[in-house]
Amino acid sequence: MALLDASRSTLVVIDLQGKLVHQVHRSAQVLETTRRLLAFAGLFQVPVVLSEQYPKGLGPTEPGIRAAFDALATPTFFLEKTAFGCAGDERFEDLLEQARPGLSPVERQVVVAGIEAHVCVMQTVLELLAQGMEVHVCWDAVSGRGEEHRRHALERMAQAGATLTNHESVAFEWARHKDHPAFKAVSSVLKAGQPKG
Repeated sequence: MALLDASRSTLVVIDLQGKLVHQVHRSAQVLETTRRLLAFAGLFQVPVVLSEQYPKGLGPTEPGIRAAFDALATPTFFLEKTAFGCAGDERFEDLLEQARPGLSPVERQVVVAGIEAHVCVMQTVLELLAQGMEVHVCWDAVSGRGEEHRRHALERMAQAGATLTNHESVAFEWARHKDHPAFKAVSSVLKAGQPKG
């Protein structure tokens, strides 16, 4: 796996919805870390795809995450789905193409956050890997109902070829250099309080 390149990256935020998001392991950390990832995507002009799994039953995206998503100036895309994995919906591939037109699957880098690790996140990651994409899973922005679900899902995704990363690594790889015009803003986001468990 290569270092992340902002010009090839898309951030995918999966199903941070309703009551379920507050029932997962370390939910506050997942929400704060995802908020930071959205801020970084805005700073580096990385497109974002936000998905919701059957919102009629599970509820809408957590308000703070949805507000951060809606405030982005970078290209944003929304996917309401009933398939568990995002790639189980035929529109997802179209959204990835719109996000990064002209890139082949093997040129795409997808950064993943969301819930639940062992269901919708894992199915999405395995499907993207099968299509030849580089997938970087932010372990600090991914969770499920119970640490075991999270840990074993992360292990399976890594064994399948995904890179396990974290939100700080993502930002520093997108910047690559302290003189990047966005780096001071990255530092400000990181200094704005550490994510809580």
